[in-house]
Amino acid sequence: MEQADALPREKGEILMATAKLSAILQAALMDGLVIPAHPLALDENRKLDERRQRALTRYYVASGAGGIAIGVHSTQFEIRDPEHDLYETVLRMAAEEVANAAPNRPFIQVAGVCGPAEQALSETQTALSLGYDAVLLSMGGLVGLSEDEHLERARKVAAVMPVIGFYLQPSVGGRIFSYEFWRAFADIPNIVAIKMAPFNRYQTLDVARAVCDSSRRDEIALYTGNDDNIVADLFTTYRFTVDGRTVEKQVVGGLLGHWAVWTQKAVALLEEIKTARREPSIAKEWLTRNVQVTDSNAAFFDPSHQFAGCIPGIHEVLRRQGLLQGTWCLNPHEELSPGQSEEIDRVYAQYPDLNDDAFVASHLEEWLRGK
Repeated sequence: MEQADALPREKGEILMATAKLSAILQAALMDGLVIPAHPLALDENRKLDERRQRALTRYYVASGAGGIAIGVHSTQFEIRDPEHDLYETVLRMAAEEVANAAPNRPFIQVAGVCGPAEQALSETQTALSLGYDAVLLSMGGLVGLSEDEHLERARKVAAVMPVIGFYLQPSVGGRIFSYEFWRAFADIPNIVAIKMAPFNRYQTLDVARAVCDSSRRDEIALYTGNDDNIVADLFTTYRFTVDGRTVEKQVVGGLLGHWAVWTQKAVALLEEIKTARREPSIAKEWLTRNVQVTDSNAAFFDPSHQFAGCIPGIHEVLRRQGLLQGTWCLNPHEELSPGQSEEIDRVYAQYPDLNDDAFVASHLEEWLRGK
C-alpha cells in the first residue's frame, strides 16, 4: 500500500490522506486471488490461543493464498466487545506473521471493518496503522441507515483506505440493496473490489451490472463470496451493452469463509480455473465440481439450520486437521448443529480430493512452533 500523509482533522484528531493500493497489489487483485476469511483460535476457556492463531496465518501463507481477511465474520464480530477487546490484537498478530513469512508473491492484507461511520473509521485507522492494504466494509447490522447514508459512510472510509465492498446475504444480517445503490457505490473513488455474497443470482447480477455501467469498471475487481456457487461464479463473465459498446467483467477470485479450510486445494482450484477460462469452451465436468464444492460448503456452513453452525463448522475442520484445539467460539451458544459433524464426515468421505489434510499434516508442527 502506498504511504499516506497525516492531515489535521476537527478537534485535533489525525486523519490520513487517502492510501492507495500499490500497482502490484492492484494488478494481483484484478487478476484474481484466494483470500481466506481468517478464523479466531480459542482455548477451552474461550481465551485467545496465540500459538494457534499465529499458526493459522502461517497455514494460509504457506498454502499459496493471495491474502487474508481478518476481523471479518469468520473472526467473530464479538472480538470488538469490550470484554474481549481483541480486534487490534488479532490484526497485529496476522500482520506480524505475514511480515515474518515474507511471501514472494503479492499478498493483500484485508481488515474487516463494521458498525456506524465513527466505529468503521476508527477500525480503518487501526488497520492503516498496522500496515493493512484494504478494508472489507461490512454493511450488516445497520438497519436504520438509508442507502444514501450507507453511501456516505463508504465515502468516508474510502477517503482513508482502499475499500472492498461487501454484499452480505440477509439471512446472516445483511440487507437487500438496489441496483442504483451499487451503481453509486461503484463510482466512489478508492473502491477496489466488491465481494458479492447475497447467495442470490438476481442480487449478484445487480452488482455486476452496476460495476459494468460505472466509468470505474476497470478499477474494480469482482470477487465471489457466494459460498453456494463458488466454482460457477469463478467461470462467470458478465456482458452488457453500455453506451453502445460491449462491456465485460469476470468474477476473478474469492474472499470466502469456505476458503478458510482446505486452502491449499482452493489455491490449486483457482489456478486450474484460470487456465480453463482461457480455453474456447468449458468442460461440463466443472458443473459437477461446482456442486461438490457447494455440498462441502453446506456441511461446513450449516444452511439447514440457517447457518447457525457456520463458524463452528469451519473450526471443526481445522480441529480435525490439528490447527485448532477445539470449536469454541466467544459466544458459548455458537456450536455445531445437530448432525453437522456427521455431515462433515460425509463430505470428507465423498470428496477426498478436496481436502488438504496431507499438506497440513506435513507442516503442522513447524507452523505451531513458528518456524
